[in-house]
Amino acid sequence: MSTEQNKALVRRIFEEGFNQNKPGVFDELIAPNYVNYDFPMPAPGLEGFKMVAGLFLTAFPDLHQTVEDELAEGDKVITRGYLTGTHKGDFQGIPPTGKQIKMKYIDIWRIANGKGVENWVQLDMMGMMQQLGVIPAPG
Repeated sequence: MSTEQNKALVRRIFEEGFNQNKPGVFDELIAPNYVNYDFPMPAPGLEGFKMVAGLFLTAFPDLHQTVEDELAEGDKVITRGYLTGTHKGDFQGIPPTGKQIKMKYIDIWRIANGKGVENWVQLDMMGMMQQLGVIPAPG
């Protein structure tokens, strides 16, 4: 696949899977043997990815991912942006607060055979927990 095709694939993961809350697209775009190196997965592969996506989409049903920068070379696609949403469902044992969040991220995907196979992601979880009021913000 070309770098433009790889970027389009990652954009579909974000736009259709998350922003439009159509997790069925993950079956088409994520490899069964998918690996995430930075985010704890409750199960291996595609099933683990879908579980994590479901966790976020349940807790933040209006979740929206905004890509601010996108770079691609070879089989890798890098994006930087932020997620926004309203905490309306349980999130890792935290009951709904009704608070809005804006969480920054940097994401690297490796694409092979038209599917996302590897992923490195850094989410500002500390900032999100502060916005939810679970962790105090610095003085």
